[in-house]
Amino acid sequence: MTNGADELGRWSDPGLLVLCSLADGAKHGYAMVSDIEQLAGVHLGPGTLYGALSRLESHGLIEAAAPDGRRRPYRITAAGSSALASQLRTLESVANAGLSRLRAAGVAA
Repeated sequence: MTNGADELGRWSDPGLLVLCSLADGAKHGYAMVSDIEQLAGVHLGPGTLYGALSRLESHGLIEAAAPDGRRRPYRITAAGSSALASQLRTLESVANAGLSRLRAAGVAA
């Protein structure tokens, strides 16, 4: 028997996960996938990862760093850091409100 959370799936926007991964330094694709798996328990397939990278780069939130052999690392830009901080503050606010409401309803949170 599950607690219902499994049916909800993971709430994981690939772009947000990529920005979180790059927040501590430049990474290439495989390093991001590994980091995101450790960070959020989410495996991004190549299509999802490179689609997110393309969107983030086109919006100026990440940029390609100098190639490392055959690897092409990416790094977060100042605009990307600002956007990530804003999104994380919003998520924190939603999480705090949800947990508070659960406590008020007598649900262990």
